Amino acid sequence: MDITEKLWAALEDVIDPEVGVNIVDLGLVYDIAVDEEKNVTITMTLTIPECPLRDMIVSQVEAKAKSIPEVGKVHVNLVFEPAWSPARMNDRAREEIRNRRTLV
Repeated sequence: MDITEKLWAALEDVIDPEVGVNIVDLGLVYDIAVDEEKNVTITMTLTIPECPLRDMIVSQVEAKAKSIPEVGKVHVNLVFEPAWSPARMNDRAREEIRNRRTLV
């Protein structure tokens, strides 16, 4: 598994606490770039720009990326263009959300 694959897998452990689904399945992570020194830039968004848990989510993303031994510096590039929409979610996220609603 290369470093980019490891990063994508690690970010699946970061859960959006308001939705209860990981940020990868939600489609919040737009891109992961690794340079020749293995410094990482993660371009991502949030479900809403005014997310009250913004700092916590970004900190968790940084921590997960830094937990991979090969990774150098980590920069989280938080963007709101293009805006996130539910259409970015994968089928697994949709199923998780659907299952939660039927349990309530």
